[in-house]
Amino acid sequence: MPRTAREKSYESIYHIMVRSISEVDLFKNDEDKVRYLQTVKNYQDKYNFKVYAYCLMDNHAHFIIDANGADISRIMHGINQSYAQNFNKIHNRHGHLFQDRFKSKIVDRDEYILTLSGYIHRNVEDLPYAKNNIKEYRFSSLRAYLGLEKDRFEILEEDFIMSMFGNNSQTSRENYLEFLNNCSDESIKLEVEFVGEKTEYRSERRILERDKSPEEVKEFLAEELQTAATVINLKYNRRATHFKALCVLFLSSFCNMSQKEICNYMGNITQSRISTLCKLALKLIKDDYQGIINKFIQEHYKCA
Repeated sequence: MPRTAREKSYESIYHIMVRSISEVDLFKNDEDKVRYLQTVKNYQDKYNFKVYAYCLMDNHAHFIIDANGADISRIMHGINQSYAQNFNKIHNRHGHLFQDRFKSKIVDRDEYILTLSGYIHRNVEDLPYAKNNIKEYRFSSLRAYLGLEKDRFEILEEDFIMSMFGNNSQTSRENYLEFLNNCSDESIKLEVEFVGEKTEYRSERRILERDKSPEEVKEFLAEELQTAATVINLKYNRRATHFKALCVLFLSSFCNMSQKEICNYMGNITQSRISTLCKLALKLIKDDYQGIINKFIQEHYKCA
């Protein structure tokens, strides 16, 4: 039976749920959960999507994701495929890990996103070792919402939801706590602490149109790397390899090109080579070219 077409919009916010097959936990230990969130961070660096809330359980996970102009299917397929490959290697297993495709639902109103955030943060109550003290659970965005710690994985943008509870951060946390406690009949008492430098929540949702041309990308990267765009045709050259890697990343993220399209554009190189270059690019933007993506956004998007 053919699959039903997934409802998508490049301007949408989604409730995302991923679940493992019934006979195996999606996360066997805390190290697996760390690896999954690190994988989310890697793909966030690539596609510039936003995460408004999350919670990782043992056999499934929930996210509120703002695609920010990117393709949600491409994002989640990349995250889950990368994680599954590493999971199977580490735990010496073969075969599928995830149960079918990820589940997604478009969040179409403020009331729903608020209720959803409460549902996701209280999901932890289903874990025996966390149900009586959900504020201590390390793999949920709740601790960042309440100011108990900073976002350890640097993937979260809590301002978007918290700004709906007030501009002052402590007031927002107290209001969110009250809201959370009223999400169900059970009473959970949490102590709100003030941590961090922010005193106000200000959030404006902006969408990045993934409509830039390959020529814009090549011109920008050539200037940043202080080289000619023709270096893309060179082999066995370190600067050329860096240029190609960053070009692959930018073409995928800002031109919305598929791997096949990038292969043809780059001169019929293989999809395996594209994947290798993309991994290199993610490392480069962390180690050698920090801020290059933000600079491209600032220079090529009026809304930035």
